[in-house]
Amino acid sequence: MKRVVITGMGVVSSLGTDVATFWNNIKNGRSGAKAITRFDTSKFKTQFASQLPDDFHTAQYLDKGEVKRNDLFTQYALIAAKQAIEDSGFDINAMSPYDVGVIFGSAQGGFETFEQQIKEYSATNHEPHFNPFFIPKTLVNMASGLISIKYGLMGINFTTVSACASANSAIMDALNYIRWGKAKIVVTGGADAPITEGSIGGYNALKALSTRNTDPEAASRPFDVERDGFVMGEGAGVLVLEEYEHAKQRGATIYAEIAGSSMTGDAYHITATHPEGKGAIKAMELALQDAGLTHNDVDYLNAHATSTPVGDISEAKAIYSAFGDSAKLSVSATKSMTGHLLGAAGAVEAIISVKAVTDNLVPPTINTTTLDSQLPVGLRIVTGDAVEKTVNIAMSNTFGFGGHNAVVVFKKV
Repeated sequence: MKRVVITGMGVVSSLGTDVATFWNNIKNGRSGAKAITRFDTSKFKTQFASQLPDDFHTAQYLDKGEVKRNDLFTQYALIAAKQAIEDSGFDINAMSPYDVGVIFGSAQGGFETFEQQIKEYSATNHEPHFNPFFIPKTLVNMASGLISIKYGLMGINFTTVSACASANSAIMDALNYIRWGKAKIVVTGGADAPITEGSIGGYNALKALSTRNTDPEAASRPFDVERDGFVMGEGAGVLVLEEYEHAKQRGATIYAEIAGSSMTGDAYHITATHPEGKGAIKAMELALQDAGLTHNDVDYLNAHATSTPVGDISEAKAIYSAFGDSAKLSVSATKSMTGHLLGAAGAVEAIISVKAVTDNLVPPTINTTTLDSQLPVGLRIVTGDAVEKTVNIAMSNTFGFGGHNAVVVFKKV
């Protein structure tokens, strides 16, 4: 079976619009949460999110046509993809374009465009008038399609939609297509732009979001006894996956190897994870099996942990069931800093996991001051500051509404 490595990375998030800045803020325990400035939040229960910096404008990176024709989630994807492709340094003109594909994830697609257009339609009594780009801007597959079009990547091309597991699902598919010899390079990851009235209002209705409006930076507190919901985030993460021998032959920089992955279904509830984490346990076990590793090999686990009362406990139980009282395993929840980027979450957390491997550093879980007493006692959650330790193997968990569990394992080369 062919080996698959990561040769390029790009990110757009509240904590940085390039990998170096993003990682520096992650390892130093910064929060990206702040008051929402996109719309009037005075009537909303939640008035903050991990929004991109106010001085960030997609027009700084894309031409006018790209901004006009594309929803914000696609714009984020294009910007992060440009970073990752340039970082990888592969030359599409030096190889068959059919050997390079795009597999990309998103949970909500062009949600902002859909919301705006329907509001405009509802406000008029005249003949319906819709933007000619309305449909292509809302399609969830458009980020994948536009990356392909922009760079002439003519290989496998599709989009994965598995809610908050979408990006890990895309990464897993990219891994397997290269393993099967159906691609030499795949640009993969995820993007979402869910800081809208509909998204914030909808997740408030689900009682999923934190309402700690007076202290946004401390609102996301995974595993903490005072957690009250997740913090909405936005952005994109992109990774260039490449067949190992192909990367070596062209002298590419190799950050890490993707050693294995797995997906399972909870078959339990539309939004809640299984209380005992049955699907999550199996997904972690199968990912390790796919990687040819055991639970004793893993040094770091980036938890899905979103800071919800039920979800954090079920995942903690699942991790403990899969790994036991492992003295080697360090766990952290970086959504405490980034917020929850929905379909992009797995991609930005993949980048964090890769950087943990390359830099031998476990990032912290911030804001977690008093661990919930329901947590398994032997689970070693890194809180406060980052921890320097050898990280040869890292695992990243993502779980999505509908019971989708997707796990990816990264390995030092």
